[in-house]
Amino acid sequence: MEPVSALAMWSFLFVATHLFISSRAIRPRLIHLVGDQPYRGIYSLVAIGTLTPLIIVFAHHKHAGPMLWYLRNFAPARALTWLMMFAALIILVAGVISPAPSSMVAAGGSTTGAHGVLKLTRHPSFVAFSLFGFAHMLMNGWAGDILFFAAFPGLGILGGLHQDRRKLHDLGKNYRRFVEGTSFFPGAALISGRQHWIASDTPWAAIGLGLALGVMLVWFHPNLFGGSPMG
Repeated sequence: MEPVSALAMWSFLFVATHLFISSRAIRPRLIHLVGDQPYRGIYSLVAIGTLTPLIIVFAHHKHAGPMLWYLRNFAPARALTWLMMFAALIILVAGVISPAPSSMVAAGGSTTGAHGVLKLTRHPSFVAFSLFGFAHMLMNGWAGDILFFAAFPGLGILGGLHQDRRKLHDLGKNYRRFVEGTSFFPGAALISGRQHWIASDTPWAAIGLGLALGVMLVWFHPNLFGGSPMG
């Protein structure tokens, strides 16, 4: 199969299988059939089974297809890429440290219970994946590269919306209040006044760990992934 077509196929399967296996039509049936923990195992296997060939194809065919844009020499684009990548790492770490929205609501929380990064976005992991993908798409304008990195914002955006719909159905009014008081798009709830940032919300540990992880990735990027973020 031609590399660009293969990347398109595996990117689609990576996103689509995530959404399918976690859908309201499939997820409850699988859990009823095999149990919660085996379902999680199946979900992980499907994710690995689609992500692995996607990565392998991309690793062997970087910069495949026509170039649609080239912004590596455009300073504002490079600055935006750096900003998005460090933001992605900080938000990802902060999301690991903070409780998941579903756990908060299931435990009886509400919109007033949102704190830290959850005031910025109720889906920190999905936002981090999206920022990672968009940052790399800016610097890699070849068709094959775009298809590969688009899988991450594809999963991030569709996955977040999909999870909201499912949890609105499963958790009812508590999660609805949480959705109404927070935002998926980073900062929207703060800008609209639905949330208010206070000093204790600043995730200093996540900022420190995210920046350290970013420096490590920049340092090892040429050896691990090829190419240098430094230009």
